[in-house]
Amino acid sequence: LICLSLSSRFNWSELIPLRLWGRTLGLQTENSQFLLEGMPFRIFGGSMHYFRVPREYWEDRMLKMKACGLNTLTTYVPWNLHEQERGKFDFSQNLDLEAFLSLAAKNGLWVILRPGPYICSEWDLGGLPSWLLQDPEMQLRTTYKGFTEAVDAYFDHLMPIVVPLQASTIHYPSRPQYKKGGPIIAVQVENEYGSYAKDPNYMTYVKMALLNRGIVELLMTSDNKNGLSFGLVEGALATVNFQKLEPGLLKYLDTVQRGQPKMVMEYWTGWFDNWGGPHYVFDADEMVNTVASILKLGASINLYMFHGGTNFGFMNGALEADEYKSDVTSYDYDAVLTEAGDYTSKFFKLRQLFSMIIGQPLPLPPVIESKASYGAILLHQYISLWDVLPSLLQPIKSEFPINMENLHLNDSSGQSYGYVLYETVIFGGGHLHSRDHVRDRAQVFVNTMYVGELDYNTVELSLPEGQGFRQLRLLVENRGRVNYGLALNEQRKGLIGDVFLNKTPLRNFKIYSLEMKPGFMKSLRHIAGWSAVPDYFVGPAFFRGRLWIEHQPQDTFLKLQGWEKGVVFVNGQNLGRYWKIGPQETLYLPGPWLWKGSNEIVIFEERTAGRIIQSVDIPYLGRTQYVD
Repeated sequence: LICLSLSSRFNWSELIPLRLWGRTLGLQTENSQFLLEGMPFRIFGGSMHYFRVPREYWEDRMLKMKACGLNTLTTYVPWNLHEQERGKFDFSQNLDLEAFLSLAAKNGLWVILRPGPYICSEWDLGGLPSWLLQDPEMQLRTTYKGFTEAVDAYFDHLMPIVVPLQASTIHYPSRPQYKKGGPIIAVQVENEYGSYAKDPNYMTYVKMALLNRGIVELLMTSDNKNGLSFGLVEGALATVNFQKLEPGLLKYLDTVQRGQPKMVMEYWTGWFDNWGGPHYVFDADEMVNTVASILKLGASINLYMFHGGTNFGFMNGALEADEYKSDVTSYDYDAVLTEAGDYTSKFFKLRQLFSMIIGQPLPLPPVIESKASYGAILLHQYISLWDVLPSLLQPIKSEFPINMENLHLNDSSGQSYGYVLYETVIFGGGHLHSRDHVRDRAQVFVNTMYVGELDYNTVELSLPEGQGFRQLRLLVENRGRVNYGLALNEQRKGLIGDVFLNKTPLRNFKIYSLEMKPGFMKSLRHIAGWSAVPDYFVGPAFFRGRLWIEHQPQDTFLKLQGWEKGVVFVNGQNLGRYWKIGPQETLYLPGPWLWKGSNEIVIFEERTAGRIIQSVDIPYLGRTQYVD
C-alpha cells in the first residue's frame, strides 16, 4: 500500500544537483512537507563520513547509495581532524571536504551537512579538539568565551568552503564564482544538544555563527525523544533520532513544532561495539519494516549509518555510563554496507522498498571488489621501546605529572592521542596507588620488569623491593575520549593527578610523548637496534615485517591471533588498535593503502607478541548479539 500510494508523487529523477544549476530555491517546508525547487520532496538519506572511508572509495559508496534508492547523503565534519593543532587547518587529501561534497553532487546526491562543532559519532571527544582541554576552566558546548572563540576561528575557515556549495543561488557581487548552487540542502545546528543542555544560550550562538558566515539553507536540529524539547532553537526544524519506532513518537514531534514536515535524522541501522563486549547486530527484517512504517507515516528519513567505515588511528570514542568503555576500531555498525563497503541483506531489502516507492528503475548496484587473502606475514624484526627512547624521543622534565593535553608539544597544542611514558626514580618498593588518576590504562614497570596495570578498576599495585635506586615507569594509553554524555569536560588523558608510593606523591618525572605520528614512524624505520625476534619476547616493543604483493593490491583484513594489545601501521598508515579481549579480531586494510611490491608492516605491541599475522579475505568482528 505504501509503495503504490507514493510512487506517482515522488519521482525525483529531475531533482538532482547537476540538473538544477542556477536554481533560486533550496529545500523549504510548507504544509507539513518538504519542497525542493517548489516540488514536493521526500528525503531518503544515508550517513557516510568522508573521514572514515579512504578517499579512493568515496565515489563507490555514493554510487551504492544511489543504487539503493537514496537521494541525500549526510555527513559530520570532525573539527579535531581539520584543526589538529590550534590555528593550523587541514582540508587536504582524505579531509578534502569540498571534493567530497562536489563528488556527491556529481553523483546525484543532495547533502545534509552536520558541521557541529560537536558531532558525537563515537569519535574522540565528539569531534572536539583535545587542545581545548588545556584550559582548566574549559566549558565545552557552552558560551564560555574560551570555547566560542575557538569555534569562531574554526568556522571562519570551514564556512568559506561550505557556503559556495549550498543549493540556493547566492549572489555575491565580489565573488561571482559563488553564484551556482551546490548539493547542500540543509545544515544541522550542533548535535543532540538536548541531551547535554548546559547553556540555554548556546544553540542560539551556534545558529548565529552559521547564519553570520553565509549559511542560508534550511537549518535543522537532531535529538533523541528525551532530548527533543531541550535541543530546540528558533528557526531550525527539529528532527528525531531512534531505532525502535515507539507508538506516537513521530506525533510527538507535532507537540514541539506544529505544521512542519517530520524527519528522522538518525534511524539507527545497527549499533557500535565496545572492547570487551559483543559485536552488535540489528535484524534486517525488523529494520526494513521500521523504515517502511516511518515512510508510511509521511516522514523523511536518514539511515545512520548507510556505511560506517573505520575509526582509523586513535580516533575512536568511548562511553562513560556505569563504567568507561572504549569503542573498537571498526565502525562497521552492522550498517547497510559493511566496513569494507560490501552489500548486506539490508541493502537489497531497502533497495526493493525504495524502488517501489520511487516507481522508477534504480541504477544497477556497482560490482563488489574482491578481497585478498595474502596469507601469513612474518614479523621478523623487533626493537624494544626502551631502546627507542634515547634515540628518538626527548623527554619533558617536570616535578609533577602533566596530563597529555598540557604537555608542551605541537606548537603548544599538547598531545592529543596515543601513549605517554612517565618515568621517575624510586628507592625500594611498596604500595603504589593511583588515586584514580590514570587515564585510561597504565602498564607499570620497575626498570624494564613488568609489574602490572592500573586503570579505572585497578588503582593499586605492590612494587617489589630492590636494592638501590630504580626507575619506575608508567606507560599510559589514551584509549579514546568519551564522545557522549555530561562528562566531556573531564576527558584529559595520561596522568591527571598525583600517583602515590607508600602514601608519598611521586615527583621529578621524565615524560615521553608517544603519539606515533608519521614523522616518528618514519624515523623508527631508520633507527639502529632492530634485531631478529627471539622465540619468546614481551613488549612493549615495535615489530616489523614485509608483505609482498605481486599484482594490483586489493582490500584485505589483518588477523592478529597470538598478539595481545597494540596498534598496526601499514606503509605508515595507522590502521587502529587491536586487543585480544575482542570482539573485533581483524583490522580492515584498504587496498589503496597497499603498494604493488613491498609493503612495510609495523606493530606496536604492549605485551605479548606473536610471530606472524594473517592476511585474510573475510573480516571477523566477534561473536554477535542482537540489539535489544
